[in-house]
Amino acid sequence: MKLLAGNSNRPLAEAIAGYLNLTLTKGIVRRFADMEVFVEILENVRGEDVFIVQSTSFPANDNLMELLICIDALSRASARRITAVIPYFGYARQDRKPGPRTPISAKLVANLITTAGTDRVLTLDLHAGQIQGFFDIPTDNLYSAPVFERDIRENLNGEVPMVVSPDVGGVVRARLLARRLNADLAIVDKRRERPGESEVMNIIGNVDGRVCLLVDDIVDSGGTLCNAAQALMDKGAKAVSAYVTHGVLSGGAVARIAGSVLKELVITDSIQPTLAVQGATNIRVLPIAPLIGEAMRRIAKEESVSSLFD
Repeated sequence: MKLLAGNSNRPLAEAIAGYLNLTLTKGIVRRFADMEVFVEILENVRGEDVFIVQSTSFPANDNLMELLICIDALSRASARRITAVIPYFGYARQDRKPGPRTPISAKLVANLITTAGTDRVLTLDLHAGQIQGFFDIPTDNLYSAPVFERDIRENLNGEVPMVVSPDVGGVVRARLLARRLNADLAIVDKRRERPGESEVMNIIGNVDGRVCLLVDDIVDSGGTLCNAAQALMDKGAKAVSAYVTHGVLSGGAVARIAGSVLKELVITDSIQPTLAVQGATNIRVLPIAPLIGEAMRRIAKEESVSSLFD
């Protein structure tokens, strides 16, 4: 078993290597003067079970191309099996046609990864579960719910929270965490008037006097999350925190969250936290390396991955 790290989130790859008691495979991933990606594997990988850790986060296109070229390099070096470990799968929000003459980019990216020579994909909290079906190779979609559950139990001092989905599309994800916590579930009903903006309409469920936990897979601009938190407080919630797997946090998202009514935003390190995120007083990062590392160990040993979530 060998572990290769791309440049998108090297600290996470090093943490996974530490969990597995492995040393990262030596390799060079650099750019030519015109920004073409060049990859050279500096160790023999012939006949090896190789895992590449690379999130396709910002800059998404550069990191995706880097992943594809790493896969091609390993394939041409006769690796026995190549597993693309993609903690954050970019383009996942483009999983359907929202209008005429628009692409389904998530399917295109899946095709690219498969055609490059990948034998298996391991990812975390896909935006839509059906994206697994976009791949024609085995694909394991991990869930951050066990990591969130452990943190919530450690920080709520025995108080039973109200788990809240920030939109109707995230109900399945929120219900999974609510079931693990034996907690109630509420839903924020919102209407999106135009792309990038959201307007909260009402809350489905009684949140009066409750500690509310918003649960989602991606926080990008933070607008939906902050609006949902304000709506919950307006309905009498005692406090509102948010647990979100992937902290994209583009543009002024960190400042927006800092100025919101959110008590705390908890994210994982599936995307390498920026300096702004690290300096934010109400944003906390949970390590996801033990979960991903354990899944990789089980894949290498041909053991069950789904039992991680029983």
